[in-house]
Amino acid sequence: MWFLSSFEPFRVEKHDRDLFFHLTVDDTIRPVPKEHRTRIRAFDTGNGDTIVDKLDDGGYQYIIKDIQGADCSLLICNKAFTQCRCALNGNFDMRKFGLNNALMLIFAFAGSRRQTLLIHASLVRNNGYGYAFIAKSGTGKSTQVSMWLRYIPGSDLMNDDNPIIRIIDGKPYIYGGPWSGKTPCYRNVKAPLGAITRIDRAPKNWVEKLPPIEAFASVLPACSAMKWDTEIYNEICNTITRIVETTGIYTLHCLPNEEAARICQQAISK
Repeated sequence: MWFLSSFEPFRVEKHDRDLFFHLTVDDTIRPVPKEHRTRIRAFDTGNGDTIVDKLDDGGYQYIIKDIQGADCSLLICNKAFTQCRCALNGNFDMRKFGLNNALMLIFAFAGSRRQTLLIHASLVRNNGYGYAFIAKSGTGKSTQVSMWLRYIPGSDLMNDDNPIIRIIDGKPYIYGGPWSGKTPCYRNVKAPLGAITRIDRAPKNWVEKLPPIEAFASVLPACSAMKWDTEIYNEICNTITRIVETTGIYTLHCLPNEEAARICQQAISK
């Protein structure tokens, strides 16, 4: 837990359910030999590159690098992401970064089989419901949430970067999580999902409710996914479909002001 202070609110002493995954951290773990893996791609996470190889047994190997290009962790997982091994490298900050990102990857893909999504969003709670705002980085999702916190009574911040959505008994719920970007908001809280709203900067404020196909296309890019793994990708798409069937998906065309928050709240609130 020295590396995982943001996970402390989620610690439990006992559990009575099957775990999503097991992770062993062992710095003696070495990469799988090249002849037993195939390069998928290297992708930029915004905080550094992650290199992905597929293993002969269907599992995956990840090399997680920081923004300076230094190797921070080696992660090896089975196909279902239920059994995972990780080796950390470097100084305290590098090892912390490597472990946090390894856990985020594992959670996103192990959760795909449990109707659970890790979504890139800023999350506010109001009147007992969670409202997720999605957008490209820098477009204004955190700004919109800050307007709700300032101007919409009874609002509180649940998470500012990576909340978790899970379908339970056919209904979507949204949770705070141990990953929250630059805002330290690590809350063990849960609410029914009220709506998902994409932010679009515009010269005036108005809200558009999206039809199902557009709604699906709006939500998918915000979810952690692996398009090259058909099984995991299909599971993620099925969960998004269930969310679209049960939840309002909107686009908020807006300015970064109080009026936008009030118009949005009136349009999307339960």
